Amino acid sequence: MAAGFKTAEPLEYHMSFLKENCRPDGRELSEFRTTTLNIGSISTADGSALVKLGSTTVICGIKAELANPTVEAPGKGYIVPNVDLPPLCSSRFRPGPPGEQAQASSQFIADVIESSEIIKPEDLCIDRGKLCWVLYCDIMCLDYDGNILDACIIALLAALKNTRLPKVTVNKATCKPEIDLKERHELPVHKHPVGTSFCIFQDSILIVDPTADEESLSTSRLSVVTDEEERLCSLHKPGGTSLSAEKLQTCINRATARQREIQKLIEKVLNSVKAAQ
Repeated sequence: MAAGFKTAEPLEYHMSFLKENCRPDGRELSEFRTTTLNIGSISTADGSALVKLGSTTVICGIKAELANPTVEAPGKGYIVPNVDLPPLCSSRFRPGPPGEQAQASSQFIADVIESSEIIKPEDLCIDRGKLCWVLYCDIMCLDYDGNILDACIIALLAALKNTRLPKVTVNKATCKPEIDLKERHELPVHKHPVGTSFCIFQDSILIVDPTADEESLSTSRLSVVTDEEERLCSLHKPGGTSLSAEKLQTCINRATARQREIQKLIEKVLNSVKAAQ
């Protein structure tokens, strides 16, 4: 009977739970799904991480390549993020060029990288005006059940913390780069941004870490990104109903607490990886 009600009247089905301050999956309105993290899962990448947020599963691989700096920024390297939402992860996505959601997610991640200063482009410069690193950050969703942005940011941050770049010197005689793959150094990660996403139902009910069903039924969505200094790095609200100042502050407070939780998780997993090496 409940399954039939959910199929016939999905919004009413969800609202019957939300009005009782709980959700169909048993969570409270402000409760996140279980978050698990695996770091260094891609041996061929310079850095990698796999994140599970409930059923939503995302993997990030970082590949560093040498390039020439731009004329406008001779002392800087680049960071190129790309979010892939293949048909493999959900029936809602189709084969072919990146869809609207994948493109929007890639742009969101690029904006977060720039606004948070997680990596300083100057740190990627090897020889001013001649040689720099390009970090290709490929983020692929393996299983989609909502809240892709939060999962992508966690995977990106953990993968960057795991990244090791080889030592590169420029031969003065030949002017060609020489790479020492045996001697690697950590990538300087200056900030630790973490995203927290919310959905709003009927302009008043606020839930955190929405599933795919909750996202599709909500009247508005919001993603808040903060760092360890409680600095607001990004506030992303793609249309929908407006949010009161009080509700917005509630979201920022919850995002600040979430940032601390995820940073502790990343450090714990990194320490266990180092201990095992």
